[in-house]
Amino acid sequence: MKKTHKHRSVIFYKDYFQDFFVKQRDKVKNKIIWTFELIEELPRIPESYLKHIEGTDGLYEIRVQSGSDIFRIFCFFDRGQLVVVANGFQKKSQKTQKKEIEKALKIKKEYESEKK
Repeated sequence: MKKTHKHRSVIFYKDYFQDFFVKQRDKVKNKIIWTFELIEELPRIPESYLKHIEGTDGLYEIRVQSGSDIFRIFCFFDRGQLVVVANGFQKKSQKTQKKEIEKALKIKKEYESEKK
């Protein structure tokens, strides 16, 4: 088995993401795991997988598509190479739900205040 070089690490903060993850079908879980591995291993991540959310202070969305289902997983960086996963949801409309972004920002704030 070839050892791949990791450019960053994906970690979960509390149970916010796991609560979403456990409810997904196996096919979706596998695609999410595949996407996390891609984020860890690629030197530059294509925007189709990881994109900064405009108008936020360092919030990103990981984009996962499984068939016609689209999922968004919010995350942020800590010390550059650590990707902290906040929350996830299934996207049902063109616009990313505002309450999901607000939830992710709240999780980010909680993470940062706990770290101090």
